[in-house]
Amino acid sequence: MEKYGKKAYINGVIISLNVLYFLYLELKGSSLNSQFMIENGAMYAPLIIREGQYYRLLTSVFMHFGTNHLFNNMLVLFILGDNLERALGHIKYLIFYLLCGIGANVFSLLTDFGTDGFLAVSAGASGAIFGVVGGLIYAVAVNKGRLEDLSSHQLIFLAAVTLYHGFTSTGVDNAAHVGGLVIGIFLGLLFYRRPGKNKIRRHL
Repeated sequence: MEKYGKKAYINGVIISLNVLYFLYLELKGSSLNSQFMIENGAMYAPLIIREGQYYRLLTSVFMHFGTNHLFNNMLVLFILGDNLERALGHIKYLIFYLLCGIGANVFSLLTDFGTDGFLAVSAGASGAIFGVVGGLIYAVAVNKGRLEDLSSHQLIFLAAVTLYHGFTSTGVDNAAHVGGLVIGIFLGLLFYRRPGKNKIRRHL
């Protein structure tokens, strides 16, 4: 079991940005109003594909529909994000998180192309958070089933239950969840290095 002495602060900054932008939207209008959310950066495929508004792939990662949506996502990120940040390092974690969020949205966009989902308005950090879960699954596997206080069984159970809930509920962007999870595992492979694995040994 690997332990890390680094303090995680990027994860706290990400959570703070989500909360601050949510408060800004609530003061300005309503996060439950689809048109208002589109006007402020939510995912809406026709504007991305036809108008080239690719910034929505990023801005929507920091937007949420209502208090419950925000709270549920930030709670999971608060519990898990620090672990991955300590494992990857601050800059790598930030890049990892943003790539997972954007990648999950791209996956959702491509999956929904030509279907009813193409016209859906979507937002939320869950794609990026599933990426964090995917990255942790890889890191835990490399560390023989445990990383700090996390085990592979806990993470796989969490991912399975959350995916099941998404597929049995309405109004959930399951493509972004699956995409984020797969991208997170792949980026974990690229970004994570087990401490001590590549140390140079010198004989004096």
